[in-house]
Amino acid sequence: MDIVQLGAQLLSEKLGLNVDSSTVTSALSRLLGDGEGSVDFAGLASKMAASGELGGILNSWLGDGSNSPISTDTILGLFGKSQVAQFAGEVGTDTETAASGLADVLPQLMDKASSGGSLLQSVGGLGGIMGAAKSLF
Repeated sequence: MDIVQLGAQLLSEKLGLNVDSSTVTSALSRLLGDGEGSVDFAGLASKMAASGELGGILNSWLGDGSNSPISTDTILGLFGKSQVAQFAGEVGTDTETAASGLADVLPQLMDKASSGGSLLQSVGGLGGIMGAAKSLF
């Protein structure tokens, strides 16, 4: 099971969605995607690191140990309310419920994506993420 399928399964269970798994998988791929059919966790990590205040949360998701929580408001800010609303419409729920589900599931997905260091290596390690974020300012 790939990371998006895992996310779709977790979201379906968390939100009690009454749609087929391929619909949730497609919607999640569009929300987390790079526009070319792949999930862009490295881009999301860079965006979180660039915000400054999300750096600690990101560190907990990418490192060993427990994952820090993220609020639904932060999810809405991170992805944009319109994108979360579009995702919610695709999976048959409201925007706030979708944001809540994403707040619960996203830390697990980032943690899994970074397991073994593959995500960190792809962006030059945690220093690479932080360096990229600093270069934006």
